Amino acid sequence: MSGGALLSIRDLRVWFRVYEGVAAAVDGVDLEVGRGETLGLVGESGCGKSVTAMSILRLLPSPPAQIQGIVQFQGVNLLKLTAEEIRKIRGGSISMIFQEPMTSLNPLLTIGEQISEAIVLHQGLDRQEAWQRAVDMLSRVQIPSPEARAREYPHKLSGGMRQRAMIAMALSCHPQLLLADEPTTALDVTIQAQIMDLMQKLREEMQASILLITHNLGLIAEMAKRVVVMYAGKVVEEAPVEDLFREPLHPYTQGLLGSVPVIGRKFQQGRKQLQEIPGIVPSIFQMPRGCRFHPRCPRVMDICGREEPPMVWVGDTRRVLCWLWH
Repeated sequence: MSGGALLSIRDLRVWFRVYEGVAAAVDGVDLEVGRGETLGLVGESGCGKSVTAMSILRLLPSPPAQIQGIVQFQGVNLLKLTAEEIRKIRGGSISMIFQEPMTSLNPLLTIGEQISEAIVLHQGLDRQEAWQRAVDMLSRVQIPSPEARAREYPHKLSGGMRQRAMIAMALSCHPQLLLADEPTTALDVTIQAQIMDLMQKLREEMQASILLITHNLGLIAEMAKRVVVMYAGKVVEEAPVEDLFREPLHPYTQGLLGSVPVIGRKFQQGRKQLQEIPGIVPSIFQMPRGCRFHPRCPRVMDICGREEPPMVWVGDTRRVLCWLWH
């Protein structure tokens, strides 16, 4: 386990016991986030990205969720903390930005009340000081007329404004780790760019680490230094971003990059039309035997359907879960 990592996850397993059976959402995930680093976590919908993030802060209700493994933050296994101890970390040392602000913001409280409530809880300021800091944070995330906006309810704000308010709330207690789960999915392209520029700027100012969860490879290319690719609950590849985009190793990663639209010079040089990954993601109730990607893989071999591949290190900075590299 790396001594320099702010967050270190080892053999994380999350399953849900529901009426249909046992659903294995995350199966043996390992990853690390360094201090001041932005790590990208990518994959198709349903691959376990959000469940991984919510497991870090133990936001999954138990039952039906059951979690095993090690989630080490600053030397402490978060999965071993009491409910009261983990509450002190949520919104303080670790904050989370959710995909849809309207499902995360309380419709009965003003924006200012919600931000200042977290500041009182984690920073110990009085109500007046906390309110002023809330207004200051709204100003820092470039919300116009922050004093007036602080007194408004979430439904009064546009989608972009609500997402900025969520970022203000997440950063108001100066967290060391920010979990950003699809932070721009519900926004138009112009607002997406503004939000990501804002997050990058605030990260640099506060020296925070970011775990950026998305299916948007463009955001990963712009924001992250390293990227972890997940498929069907498992990590299938990890690499520095430049290496991954230049030479993806896993057939699934190759398919993901092949499905990204490219215009301009690369298109003129003769790149073929958009590729597609055939088939569908397997059901979490019934995973295929062997490699979980083998029913969709264009380079499948006999062993792929019989045995699960080992994780193989390719050089010092890359790893891949594939028999092709064994």
